[in-house]
Order: sequence, then structure tokens, then C-alpha cells
Amino acid sequence: MISALLLAAALSFQPDLRDVESVNKLLASLRAADPAVCELAGRSLTNYGGFGDSDVPLPQQMPMPMPTPTPMPRAGGGIDIPSPHVGRLGRNELDPQVLQAFRNALKDPSRCIRNIAARMVARAKPAWAAAEFGGLAKQADAGLRETGLLGLGELEDPQTMSVMTTALGDREPAVRAMAAWALGELEHTGAIPALGRALGDESPVVRRRAAWALGQIEDDEALAPLERALRDRAPEVRQMAIWAIGEIESPKGVPLLRGIVSDADWQTRQMAAWALGEIEDRSSVDVVAPLVKDHDPRVRRMAAWALGEIESDAAIAVLAPLVRDADLDIRLTALWALGEIEGKDAVDVIVPALKDRDASVRRMAAWALGEIESSSAVPSLTPLLRDPEDDVRAIAAWALGEIESASALSALEAVRDDRSPAVRRAVRWAINNIDDRR
Repeated sequence: MISALLLAAALSFQPDLRDVESVNKLLASLRAADPAVCELAGRSLTNYGGFGDSDVPLPQQMPMPMPTPTPMPRAGGGIDIPSPHVGRLGRNELDPQVLQAFRNALKDPSRCIRNIAARMVARAKPAWAAAEFGGLAKQADAGLRETGLLGLGELEDPQTMSVMTTALGDREPAVRAMAAWALGELEHTGAIPALGRALGDESPVVRRRAAWALGQIEDDEALAPLERALRDRAPEVRQMAIWAIGEIESPKGVPLLRGIVSDADWQTRQMAAWALGEIEDRSSVDVVAPLVKDHDPRVRRMAAWALGEIESDAAIAVLAPLVRDADLDIRLTALWALGEIEGKDAVDVIVPALKDRDASVRRMAAWALGEIESSSAVPSLTPLLRDPEDDVRAIAAWALGEIESASALSALEAVRDDRSPAVRRAVRWAINNIDDRR
């Protein structure tokens, strides 16, 4: 309830950024507001995810893609993907008076106000921005130094790198952490040595941000310092180092992850599986294999996803036990992975799942067989044309159409008048697909 009220309050700020009076009223309101409201309003105003330590993505928040199979091509329509929100005003559109108001706010006593101002100034990119932020980064006040580095990171100007690297030696951890973040925003290989040294910082927040920044740079040169970070005493630093290795997506990262898959922390093991899936190197199947037997279902599911991303026939036998896992999501993910691999040897592994008690598993198994397109699956798929669930019957028909074996025609003809319109469409499509090939 409190979060909902805070969000409603934050969204009530609807300033006209073309009018300096409106902007000044907004900033005054935010100074008097609850800090959480200021934070939410700042996110909305600047189209940014956050200003605090949450700037850096946490590995446990990393999404695991799990596509849902579509039975067959649909006529027209499709999925509308909305364009990303780019903020209330585009770059260089701020009125000079409004820009000056935000410039004045760069030294505001409120950290939230300063951060909002820094982002708005950086977005406008006035000629004086780099010098202004650089000056703030050298102020006696730690909060101003942090704001200056935030602005420099937002500018993404490689010529300001020396200011950031110097700030990695600041006496305040929050300033050092912001410097590491800013270097990550630059995405410049020249920052790798300094960030590597920052991985030895006494503050785990700084070390974690340095690991994140190395991942942002996405260069093989960052792998050597990240290997050291994999041995960090803090799990959150190890996890971020793994995330960074996954972001770099280099096969050279696979040997570095071999030892981390036995880490005592389940989130670290899960993150290792994710990174190996991101790298997609076929030599890593044996590195992922131990995670398939992990006692934590979250780790097993991520391992199954990783094997699907790697797409190696060598993973079929490794995935086989997960098709029978007690956890529903793991069974689904394993079947999805087998469908992604598309190896003929997977048919015998998948077929028993066509009789699973859960309809979603039967549906995913049929989809996987359709992806593999082996005629040996036809006798096992045709009984699903009589499944009690409409979705399962439809996907079974689609799979038979994908396989394009004439041996499926009699079974498909027998269900032309299925009670479900979706199934009837799938059946007609499958029959036409098979007839077209003959």
C-alpha cells in the first residue's frame, strides 16, 4: 500500500520542462517530498532506473528467456512492441533558462535533486557540461563529487576518463563506487586496468560496481581481472563478475567459470549457468552438466536454459533427467531446450513427456518434436490429436505439419471437424503443409 501511494505521488509531478517557473516549482516540491517520492519522480522525469546502488543490475534479477511456442504462422496481426520511452524532452531541447535552473541544482543539498539535475544537464549536453561536472568531481564535499561523476558518466565522453580513474582512489566509498559506474558507462577498454585495481577495493560495493563496469566494456581484456573477482569473499561480487563474463560472451570465459559452478552459494551457481548460456560455446556442456543435478531447482532450471542456448547435441543426454524432474518449470525448460537443440537423438527423450499429467508439459513436448522434425515422432504425436486440452491438440497438429510426413495424414483427416476452431485451423494448416510437399 505504501509503495502504491508513493508511486501515485511521484506520478503527480507533471512539469512542463519548457518553462523555468514550472521546473523551479517541481524542484521545490521534491525538496519537501518524502525521499522515496523524490526518487520515483526522478526516475519518471529522467527515464532512468535509479540513482542509488540499484544503478547496477543485480545478477539475481537477470531474466531467463522462456519463449512460448507458437503453433503456426498467423495471418496478419503480430505482436506490437512499443517504442521505448525516451523522456519528456529530447537531447538539446531544454530552454536555456531551464537548463540554468538544473545547473543551479547541481549543488543542491538533496542528493536526489542533484542527481536529477545531473542527468537532465547531461542529456542536454551543453558545451560547459564536462567542465562543470569535472569541477564538481573535485569538490571538498563528497556528495558533490559523487554528483559530478554521475554527470560525467552520463556524458560518456572518453576525454573525461582521467577524472574518473583518479576518483577510484577517493576516500569515500560512495564516490569510488560512482567512479566505477561512470567508467562502465564509457565502455572504453582504456578503463580496464583501473577497474581491475578497483576489484581490490575494501568496499564490496565498489568491487561489485567495478565488475559490472568491466562487463559493460565487453572486451576479452577484462577477463583476467574478472577471474580474480570470481574468488572474491563477497558472493555479490562473485555474482557480478560472473554476470560480466556472460556479458562479454567470449569462449575464453568458459574455463574461468569451471570452478565457480561448485560455489556454496546457490545464486552464484545459478549465475554461472546463466553466463554459460550467454556465451553459447559448445565446449561448455560438460561445465554446465553438474548444475543439472544441483539440489536447488532454480539452479537446475537455469542449467537447462543454458543448454538450450548452447544448442549442442552433446547436451541431449545431460537434459534427459530433467524431463522427468518433479518441478514443472524444470520439465518445461528442459523440453524447450531439447527443441532448441533440434537433435534427432532427443526424440526418445521427449516422447515420454507426451503423457505427462500436466497439459503444459505435453504441449511443450509436442512443440519440441515439431522443432526436431523427425518422422519417428509421428506415431507418438498422433494420439495427442485426441488430447482433452485444445492447446495440446493444436500444437500436436502443428508439430505433425512441421514434420511433413504423409503417414500423419489419416490421423489429421480424422480430426478435421474438431470442436475447437484453433485446432481445426491447425489441422488444416498441417494437412496443407504435408500435401504441398508431396
